[in-house]
Amino acid sequence: MAKKKILFINQEIAPYVPDSAMAHMGQVLPQTMQEKGHEIRTFMPKWGNINERRGQLHEVQRLSGMNLIIDDTDHPLIIKVASIPSAHISIYFIDNDDYFIKGQMSTEEMIEGYEENGERAIFFARGVLETVKKLRWAPDIIHCQGWMSAIVPIYIKTAYHDEPSFANTKVVTSLFAKSLKKNLEQTFKNSVEFRDATAEILKGYKDDFDFEELNKLAIDYSDGIIAAEEGISKDLLKYAADKNIPILDYVEDYADAYEAFYEKICPSEE
Repeated sequence: MAKKKILFINQEIAPYVPDSAMAHMGQVLPQTMQEKGHEIRTFMPKWGNINERRGQLHEVQRLSGMNLIIDDTDHPLIIKVASIPSAHISIYFIDNDDYFIKGQMSTEEMIEGYEENGERAIFFARGVLETVKKLRWAPDIIHCQGWMSAIVPIYIKTAYHDEPSFANTKVVTSLFAKSLKKNLEQTFKNSVEFRDATAEILKGYKDDFDFEELNKLAIDYSDGIIAAEEGISKDLLKYAADKNIPILDYVEDYADAYEAFYEKICPSEE
């Protein structure tokens, strides 16, 4: 199998946040794919409870400094990086005082949610994609894990579809059982607007964007769907199946299965 460039966009990565199935996979999966010879880049939000000194995070000046406009407001994009010595991988962190300094990434945060989760996810998605452009790196596969990355697929297929970095990129979305308990803000559809990602193309979705609707948005613009753990919504899996989107069912020993799924979604050139 030809080696691929794989961009992992993760909501949680151990050991930077409290341990969970998602955080564990966020660390182990990129490490495993790198050990298999694939070229990887890995991103996550710089949640407010991440200890920068202990985690040895430092700002990457050449990648920071851009302002992202969301809902007519400028938000500075700060990029930090750290390495996990035991995993031999580097993690890029998307940071912004407005969106992440108060985001503690705790169990309580996941249960209760914050008031600006929609804007937070939009900023994260655009921050990752703009940074990848600056890196002049063109991924073959983008693998999204967690609701924070759910905006990435629609941006790849609309707002960034003409960008050289993403012109041939395929998107894989992993579904998890962990959910948001609060709906996104009422302004979410308008906040998504950027280039060809218009509020008009979101008309078919409910005005109240809950966890299921957010996942449907991700599914609609993904090239493949993975059931990352047991207990995934049968309605969401049926939704993907009805759209004839390839699905990888839950497997406990996932490394080889995921690699084969990447090849199915993005076949190597002969």
